[in-house]
Amino acid sequence: MTLKFNKIGIMAKQNAIGVADTVLALIEFLRAKKLNIFLEEATAKLLSAESELPAIPYEELGAKCDLLIVVGGDGCMLSAAHIAVLNNVPIVGINRGRLGFLTDIKPDEIDTKIDAILQGEFKEEKRFLLTACFEDKRQSNHNLALNDFVLTSGATAQMIEFEIYIDEKFMCSMRSDGLVIATPTGSTAYALSGGGPILTPVLNAIVLVPMFPHTLSSRPVVLDADSKIKLRISEKNLTPPQFSCDGNPYVKINPGDCVCVEKMSNYLRLIHPVDYDYFETLRSKLYWGKKSTSG
Repeated sequence: MTLKFNKIGIMAKQNAIGVADTVLALIEFLRAKKLNIFLEEATAKLLSAESELPAIPYEELGAKCDLLIVVGGDGCMLSAAHIAVLNNVPIVGINRGRLGFLTDIKPDEIDTKIDAILQGEFKEEKRFLLTACFEDKRQSNHNLALNDFVLTSGATAQMIEFEIYIDEKFMCSMRSDGLVIATPTGSTAYALSGGGPILTPVLNAIVLVPMFPHTLSSRPVVLDADSKIKLRISEKNLTPPQFSCDGNPYVKINPGDCVCVEKMSNYLRLIHPVDYDYFETLRSKLYWGKKSTSG
């Protein structure tokens, strides 16, 4: 049988219990299928001398494969998504993390669910990302977000002042600990802990979630995802606020500067098993009540 995918990239979470064993089991399974396998460099080091497969730098892995398999949690999936989306490579996750909203497959399901995916039996879902553009035109690897961008005051516990513009129209000025700008994918992450709504992945929407705002009337706002968002940092701030992408290290934004956020034109191709159910995932991960079986 001709398989749907033949060049498989593997990327794994570092320093997590059980990850190396799962990667080795995955490699054994893929080798039995006589597929080309490429390991992300850090993943290859994780396996030490137990694998003689090609080790590919993180930035080049997406161009080498036609399917990227991630072993870990949502954090590892976020990192892998940044290279997958630039190369239009589909991505699937084997869960070795905690919540695992993006990693659908259990380690003991490799022989069944990964096999089905290789044969073309899967659901493909498109998720959009956000891009950030800094006013000073700096080049940064912190400008893509599958989950969210976060503006914060940084290490000091103090409020920051900034203005929000939507499509060049003034929305409001705000004093708060910061702001979360989240996609539907990220609505179940940091934005959710800040009181934001859950956005189903099919929505073309972005949510703005204020972090501990000084005004109690400041509430999460859902926008059309095609909106262009501009944050203008007030010159009244004594220290530069910080800006983070998908939980990566912060970059500083100087008082008086702006950062613009908008939807990326490329979409992430997220692969799910055929029995994937988004609401079942929510029930499982968020411990929602299940349907009563009583009359």
